[in-house]
Amino acid sequence: MPKPKGFARMEKEVQRAAASKGGKVAHEKGTAHKFTREEAAEAGRKGGLAVSTTPGHMREIGQKGAEAQQRRRGTENELQSRRVPPGKDQPSEKNPTSH
Repeated sequence: MPKPKGFARMEKEVQRAAASKGGKVAHEKGTAHKFTREEAAEAGRKGGLAVSTTPGHMREIGQKGAEAQQRRRGTENELQSRRVPPGKDQPSEKNPTSH
């Protein structure tokens, strides 16, 4: 197997620093590409199409979303069960002796 060259040979932190510097310089020089709204939308669409061809990946995304929703709902249900509904802490007007 051939040895890695260039960026592939660098440590991840060094790669990141070099890429960051390059991006900053490109923006300063005005040569950095800036996506238009339309280009960004098209890129997102293409990326979504590419990802959706992998059923296992899509299943994993759906599962994570469902789990997050259950956690949120569990927290909401827990908070609601602790709340006293209006009027439950006072006797009812129809039956002043009931609680």
